[in-house]
Amino acid sequence: MRRAPVVALAAAISLVPAVSAEAAFNARGSVQQVQVTGAKKGSKLILMRNGRRVAVKRAGTLGGAVFRNLKPGKGYTLRSKRMTVFPNRSKPPSRKLYKQKIPASGYGYLRTRDGTKLAIDVRVPAGSGPFPTVIEYAGYGYANPAGAQSGISPILNLLGYAVVDVNIRGTGCSGGAFDFFEPLQGLDGYDIIETVARQPWVLHHKVGMAGVSYGGISQLFVAETRPPSLAAITPLSVIDNTQTTLYPGGILNTGFALSWARDRADDAKPATATQGQRWAYDRIKGGDKTCKGNQALHAEAIHTIRKVRANRYYRPRVADPLAPVTFVHKIMAPTYLACQWTDEQTGAHCPTLAKRFTGAKRKWFTFTNGVHPDALDPESFNRWYDFLEIYVARRAPNMPDSAKALAPTVFTALMGVNGVTLPPDPLQGKPSLAAARSAFEALPSVRILFDNGAGGTQPGQPYPGFEQSFARFPLPGTSASSWYLEDGAVLAPAKPVSGGSDTFTWNKGARPATDFTGNTGSGGLWNATPAYSWTQNPAGTALSYVSAPLTTNTVVVGGGAVEAWVRSTARDVDLQATVTEVRPDGKETFVQSGWLRASMRKLDKKKSTQLEPVLSLRRSAVAPMPKGKFAKLTIPLYYQGHAYRAGSRIRVIISAVNGDQPVWAFGETRPAHGHPKVTIARSPSRPSRLLLPVAAGVNVPTGLPPCPGLRGEPCRTYTGG
Repeated sequence: MRRAPVVALAAAISLVPAVSAEAAFNARGSVQQVQVTGAKKGSKLILMRNGRRVAVKRAGTLGGAVFRNLKPGKGYTLRSKRMTVFPNRSKPPSRKLYKQKIPASGYGYLRTRDGTKLAIDVRVPAGSGPFPTVIEYAGYGYANPAGAQSGISPILNLLGYAVVDVNIRGTGCSGGAFDFFEPLQGLDGYDIIETVARQPWVLHHKVGMAGVSYGGISQLFVAETRPPSLAAITPLSVIDNTQTTLYPGGILNTGFALSWARDRADDAKPATATQGQRWAYDRIKGGDKTCKGNQALHAEAIHTIRKVRANRYYRPRVADPLAPVTFVHKIMAPTYLACQWTDEQTGAHCPTLAKRFTGAKRKWFTFTNGVHPDALDPESFNRWYDFLEIYVARRAPNMPDSAKALAPTVFTALMGVNGVTLPPDPLQGKPSLAAARSAFEALPSVRILFDNGAGGTQPGQPYPGFEQSFARFPLPGTSASSWYLEDGAVLAPAKPVSGGSDTFTWNKGARPATDFTGNTGSGGLWNATPAYSWTQNPAGTALSYVSAPLTTNTVVVGGGAVEAWVRSTARDVDLQATVTEVRPDGKETFVQSGWLRASMRKLDKKKSTQLEPVLSLRRSAVAPMPKGKFAKLTIPLYYQGHAYRAGSRIRVIISAVNGDQPVWAFGETRPAHGHPKVTIARSPSRPSRLLLPVAAGVNVPTGLPPCPGLRGEPCRTYTGG
C-alpha cells in the first residue's frame, strides 16, 4: 500500500488551484451522486428532485461540487440541467460504452459509465499481439507514462503480458473526486474490464488483474462486481478489513496506516508544483487539456484524515463496504491470493479471507512470514505465474529463459536481496494446457511457506525452510492449546491451583514507536538482514511469562489470543501482547503481536470463535474499566504461521503498546498522561492464559532456522524475564 521503496509522508500544504474555473457549467448524474463542474467558485448550488430541494452546496475552489449518497432515479435538476442518478449495481446504463477505443500502446483515457475519464497507460511486451492482458488499478501514479509508481508492469511485460495501468478516479490525471474504496471505484473497475476486453489486441477478449498492496486490494473491490470479461484475479499483500490495519484493537495506527491515509489525501489533490501527483502536473504543463480539466473535481475529494477519525468505532454502514471480508463471498472469478503473517504495512489479517471465498470454485492461497513484497518471493512467483498462464493467457506455463535469467536483477530491485533465482517449477514443461490445468487444479487450496528466509544459501533470502499444503483455512485438525499465567513468570499447561497477581507500570514512553531503523523498501526492511532495533521492555514496564521447553515441534497457524483478568488504576489503558520463541541457543525470535484498548474489550459474540475473537468496536459497547476491580480482557493476536522447535520455549509479553511491530506505531494511546498500575490476576477463579491454534500433523523437517534470518521476524539475545 505504501509507496516503494520509501515512505512519502504528505506535507501540510494549502490548496492551490490547478485549473481555471471558467469552463462551461455542467451537472451530471453518477452512481448515487451528482457531479458539478464549471460553476463559479463559492456559488450556491441547489439540487432539486421533482420540484423538491434535495441538497445545497457551495462550488469549490475549482468550480466543482459532488452531491453524495443520493437515492437513485430520475427527476434530478440543477439549474437548467436534468439528470438521472444511477444505482450501485454492476449492470451499466448502456453497454455501448464498451465499444470505445483506447490506445493499443501508450498513454490515453478510458471513459466510465458516468462520463468520467480515467488516465491509463497501455504497456505492451515485445512481439506482436494479441497479448494476454491484465489490469493494474490503484490510486498511485499507475498511469504515469514514465512508469507505474509501485506497479509491477515491467515484470508482467517481461513475462509476455500487456498491462493496462489505470489511475483510480480523483487521482493523477483521472477525473472525478477521490474517496478511498468507495463503491464507484469498483464499478469503474467493471467498466475498465469490459472496455479493455473488447480491444482487438487483447487475447481471448478476457482480461485478468494483477498488483501488490493497493493494486491487490482494488482487485477484490472490482471482482465483487463480477465483470463478465474478468478472467481471473491475483491480489497480493492485501487487507481483510480496513479497520484491522487502521485501528488494531481499537487503537489508531499512527504509524503506517495514518501516513498512508495522508499520502492518499495528498495524491488526490489537484496537481500543482507543490501538491497532488507531480507527473499529472507535468502533463498539464505539457498541454494535456484532459488532465487539466479533470482536476476540477479533485478539490472535492473526501477529507481522508477526517473520515479516519470520524470512524473510530465500528459502524456497519461505513465499515462493511470497506472490508473485503464482508463481500469476497460474491467473487466468482478464479483467484490466486498471497500475503504475509508479518507484513509491516497491511498487517496479518489477510488469511481471514480464505474461508470467506465461498463463491469462487477455483481459488488458491499462499501464506508465509515475510515483509510487504514477499507475496512475490520465488516460490510464490512461480505459482502466480502458473496461475496467470493457465487462467488468463490460457496456455501451458513455460517461462521464457530470458525472464528466468533476469530473476536476480528483478529480486534485487524488488527486495534489495542479491543472488535470488527462481526454483524449479514442476508445472512448467507440461505437454498441454489441459495437463497443466489438471495438475494445478489438483493442488490443495492453501499453501503455507514456513521459515521464509531460512531456505537460501544466505540467511534472509526469500526462500522457505519448508512448506506444506492443506485443503482449507483454518487448517483441518487445529486445536486450541492453552498456556496459563503462573507464579514465577511461568506459562503452565494447567490452570493455576492457587491465587496471585502481577503488576507492571504502564509507561507510554517505555520504548520507541517503531522497532526498525531505516527505510521500509528495497535495501531497508525488505533486505536480507534489516537493521532492526528490537529492544526489551525496561524493568517494571511489562509482564513476561515463559513456558517450559517444548517436548515436540509445535506448529501454530492462525490467530489466538491472550485472555487476562486485568485491573488498572486508569479507567482506560491500551495494552499489547507479544508472542516470541525463546530458542535453546539463547536467541529470541519475534512471532506476533496483538492490541486492545481496554474500554473496547467487548467481543462480538456472533463473529467470535475461541481461536479468532472479534472485538465489537461499536460506540455502544465502550465501557471504562471498573474502578478497583478486575475485568476479563481478550487481546486478539494477529495471525501467525510459526514452527516452534522442540527445546524452545514460548514467551508472552504484556505491556504498553509500541516497540514490537515495524512501521506500525501508536502515538495516541490511553491514558494520554501518567503511568497507571496494571495488575493481571492468575488464580483458579480468575485464570489468565495464552491461547494458540496448534495445527496437527505438520511435519517439521528442518532444525532451528538462522537467527537473524527469518523475514519479518526480528531476532535478539534473550535476557530472561
